[in-house]
Amino acid sequence: MIKFTKFFIFVGVVNFFMKRINYRKRDGQRLTISEYKKRRKFEIISRITLFCLSLIFVIVLIVSATIHSKVKSKAEDEPSDNIDIMESNEASSEASVIEIIDTIVEEPDEYSPYKEKSDDASSFFDGYTVEVSENTDYIASEDVLSTYALLVNLDDGTAVASKDGTVRINPASMTKILTLLVAAEHITDIDDTFEMTQAIGDFVYKHDCSAVGFEVGEKVTVQDLLYGTILPSGGDAAMCLAEYVAGSQEAFVDMMNDKLSELGLSNTAHFTNCIGIYDEDHYCTLMDMAMILKAAEENKLCHEVLQARVYTTSNTVEHPEGITISNWFIRRIEDKDTHGEVCGAKTGFVVQSGCCGASYQISNDGTHYICVTADAWSSWRCIYDHVAIYDAYTS
Repeated sequence: MIKFTKFFIFVGVVNFFMKRINYRKRDGQRLTISEYKKRRKFEIISRITLFCLSLIFVIVLIVSATIHSKVKSKAEDEPSDNIDIMESNEASSEASVIEIIDTIVEEPDEYSPYKEKSDDASSFFDGYTVEVSENTDYIASEDVLSTYALLVNLDDGTAVASKDGTVRINPASMTKILTLLVAAEHITDIDDTFEMTQAIGDFVYKHDCSAVGFEVGEKVTVQDLLYGTILPSGGDAAMCLAEYVAGSQEAFVDMMNDKLSELGLSNTAHFTNCIGIYDEDHYCTLMDMAMILKAAEENKLCHEVLQARVYTTSNTVEHPEGITISNWFIRRIEDKDTHGEVCGAKTGFVVQSGCCGASYQISNDGTHYICVTADAWSSWRCIYDHVAIYDAYTS
């Protein structure tokens, strides 16, 4: 605007001087022809010059205004870009906040009461690696008739005695110790319920699995499923747990194998089902099973389930008084002299592996042991083999 004002002042000044141009002399006399032509020529040149200067001035003003407009537009655009950057940063900040909130939401799982350590765990050695060494006694006693046997000291992490304790076997229903552990580490509400399905009932019947006795359509608490998996070795309870936790047995088995990997046992152990049904690809060693039981005894909830002698399930429409179940291994061995107390146990049986058993004992001097055997000809023989091993190798 200021430049246009200067332009009009310039034109006005020029016109002012142009108006002073006339065709008389100062004394009033008329110009001669030559003088007139000379002055007329000057007048024409001056007007052309003025026109050219005016034109140049206008062009300069237009160019200047255009440049100024572009600069102003760019200056106005830059704050917008900055705003976009700020908005992007704010969005990024908000995303970061959301991510932090997600982490906080996941924290309860890390501090779940179902992941708490048992009191006994503080006495155990760290890790899940035990080697059978030259200091490990060979179990040659005629009182131990199981084909495979192993005793591990949990306090110092040594293999006390072994008879083919690192040979691959099918763990049968000892598998359910890992089923219990994986389920306990992933549940969020022990009082939640799961409805027994026809498919699970058919599966258990088809494979001739032991069962708690839950009926199709019965709503069973997670706690009842945990105890039902261990005490009577219920295939129905184990299957219900698997589907409750993972949605299917297949997905749950993946979780079981992940746990084996976490424990460092995946090189010698691999499971294909959550019950212990025989499968060539379902295997572990007695040492693997001892470490699985160690991990379970380190978990407070699993420890409580494994040491229970008798348990009655919750009242349901199908079972108004609940179902009373027992851990017969513990009940049968508790009056035997093992130089301590057997505080947890799980049995198993398949034809290919005979009668199996894994037990946890606290000796009279406070030492913690795990004994695992396989391929006994009866459940009672399995128990007596554990008694003989504890009697021979614990104080």
